[in-house]
Parts: sequence; structure tokens; C-alpha cells
Amino acid sequence: MMKHRLAFSLATLACLTMAATSAAAADKTVGVWRNPKNSVHVRSHPCGASMCGTVVWANDKAKADAARGGTDNLVGLQLFRSFTRDRHGNWRGKVFVPDINKTFSGTITVIDANTITGSGCLIGRVGCKSQTWTRIE
Repeated sequence: MMKHRLAFSLATLACLTMAATSAAAADKTVGVWRNPKNSVHVRSHPCGASMCGTVVWANDKAKADAARGGTDNLVGLQLFRSFTRDRHGNWRGKVFVPDINKTFSGTITVIDANTITGSGCLIGRVGCKSQTWTRIE
């Protein structure tokens, strides 16, 4: 009886692991993305129950801009933090802007498999910006 329970538990765990892996693979936001100027590349990835984005590459100008803002190590820095999907399928969370060393609320909208748009505002609906990011194959 104990062997059957163990086998059932292992089979259930394997199915759950495959389902979680399939869900992550189907998520169009997971991958490496470049900003419009191609000065920063960010890898989006699951982090706990949310999605995060970590800088995997930055050009020298982006690194210098971040350093002037008080961020010494741009590569390896988590720019997108605690993003969760809302009922409309958009992602909402916090975006760290290294040039000014501040964190703001942001939204990511999936346009298609290779395009996302990120947007955010300084306070309320003031100082709003959006950028279209492209997937890097």
C-alpha cells in the first residue's frame, strides 16, 4: 500500500512539474528582450509567484547613465520586480529606473510573441512613458 502511495505521489509530482513547465513555456513574456535603443537586454523569468526581469547585457552608455544615477552594476540588476498578471492578461508590477535611482509602478502588455509594450507613470498619471521592447532570439 505504501509503495502505491509513493508511486502515485511521484506520478502526481511529475505531472504537476510538466504542467508548470508547459505553462512557463507558453507564457509569451518569458525570454530575453531589448529596449528600443538596443542599449539594454533584459531576461524575463518567473520569480516566485510573479515575473521579474534582470539585465543580462547593457552597452557602455547605459552603464554610464546608470552609474550617474547611483547604480554601479547595471548588468545583473532586477529592473522588473513582482509583476503579476491582471484579469485582462497584462502584467503589473514595479519598474526600477537606474538612471534616476527610483522605482515606479508599471504595466507590460504583450502585443505578439516578439513584441511587448512597457508603460509607467511617475505619480498618478503624470510623467507617463511607454516603450516597445523586442524579443531577442
